[in-house]
Amino acid sequence: MILPADSLLKYDNPVLVSKNTDRKSPKARPLKVSPQQPAVSGPVPPAPKPKSPSAEALKQQTEEILNAILPPREWTENNQRWVQQVSSTPCTRMDVVHLQEQLDLKLQQRQARETSICPVRRELYSQCFDELIRQVTINCAERGLLLLRVRDEIRMTIAAYQTLYQSSVAFGIRKALQAEQGKSDMEQRISDLENEKRDLERQVNEQKAKCEAIERRETERRQVEEKKHTEEIQFLKRTNQQLKAQLEGIIAPKK
Repeated sequence: MILPADSLLKYDNPVLVSKNTDRKSPKARPLKVSPQQPAVSGPVPPAPKPKSPSAEALKQQTEEILNAILPPREWTENNQRWVQQVSSTPCTRMDVVHLQEQLDLKLQQRQARETSICPVRRELYSQCFDELIRQVTINCAERGLLLLRVRDEIRMTIAAYQTLYQSSVAFGIRKALQAEQGKSDMEQRISDLENEKRDLERQVNEQKAKCEAIERRETERRQVEEKKHTEEIQFLKRTNQQLKAQLEGIIAPKK
């Protein structure tokens, strides 16, 4: 069973359109029942005065405009399809006051937010605006059609804002994901560079150690070479002195 939701828009009594369980012959007409009227006790009221054709045509035209602006709602109950059209009864000042009271009551009952974006508040104000369009259309169809254009423009603007909001949210999420991905990439890059830096520092330390070892070996080798060279010079000097002394000893006796 699918029942229509309660609305601020005023509807007529529901009308039974058809029964899904009935089996009809091909020539059978669909079952249509007029709205159920409450039983009236007491004397029967006099029959209403017949209306002029122009009034009937005007009423029918108004109902057609109302059905075009505010389509009837349908639902199924116990395998029966019901249709409920918007009311074409003119409104009074008390109806407007009652509509305002119902709006405030439903806003409070459904706990609609007073500020910011609230789907509940938007739905209730949309129903209230539809009811105002209905009331105005009954008195002046042209004014009602103009209000319909205003309502459609407002809905289109809200839909555009909603699309823009959703796209901006998606853009923000995409940018946040890209930033997060870029952050992880940069962190990985930093980690790689730090590892590379440590490897280079280790290589520098190894090369410094090798250089110091080579310098020590070369210093020791140079010292050994210098010592050896000094010893050779001293040996040659002593040999020279000995040879010189021997030569002088050989030459001196001949004189």
